[in-house]
Amino acid sequence: MTIKVLLADDQTLLRSAFRVLVDSEPDMTVVGEASDGAQAYELTRAARPDVVLMDIRMPGTDGLAATRMISQDPELTGVRVVILTTFEVDDYVIQSLRAGASGFLGKGAEPDEMLGAIRVAAAGEALLSPAATKGLIAKFLAQGDGSGEEGPAGPGFERLATLTGREREVLVLVAGGLSNDEIAEQLEVSPLTVKTHVNRAMAKLGARDRAQLVVVAYESGLVRPRVQ
Repeated sequence: MTIKVLLADDQTLLRSAFRVLVDSEPDMTVVGEASDGAQAYELTRAARPDVVLMDIRMPGTDGLAATRMISQDPELTGVRVVILTTFEVDDYVIQSLRAGASGFLGKGAEPDEMLGAIRVAAAGEALLSPAATKGLIAKFLAQGDGSGEEGPAGPGFERLATLTGREREVLVLVAGGLSNDEIAEQLEVSPLTVKTHVNRAMAKLGARDRAQLVVVAYESGLVRPRVQ
């Protein structure tokens, strides 16, 4: 199956470079280019890409607003947005995840890394590596007493009421930046079992992917980050 990619960036030369890279792969094709967020949203509705590579800083409607528009459109539930940032972690990343982005990628990423990110997002996984998760937590969610364990209930804690004890336990570990294999080893279960718990948690919480689970875990107060 060919992965359809939409490029949204206000820099023409950068879009051209991304197009050459994406179109060089036999399993990918660029279905459109947008220079601002409003155009990105309209082209997403028209072309129905699998993945949108979205620059967060664009004139007019920026990437954050466009991501929110895409994620809130019931006709675009299958579209995954990957935010492109100048820095892998900057002040807009957590807002992007809250808006519905599946993850983020630094503009300085190697070509193979970017192509891998597109494939990961198209497969419905979150483009939020354990290392990136930890960086995100340290940068934007450094609050509480620094225990890194389950914390007091936050304003969204009631959202977790539908989770089983095991699903909540897995959610804590996901928010800690552990991969499925690492969680499986810690809980002494199979990676497939962990994936099942993660998928059920996403369904119950209305999370699009793993990235959204991290946001829910911290915003609800289930987990508090370690303060370095």
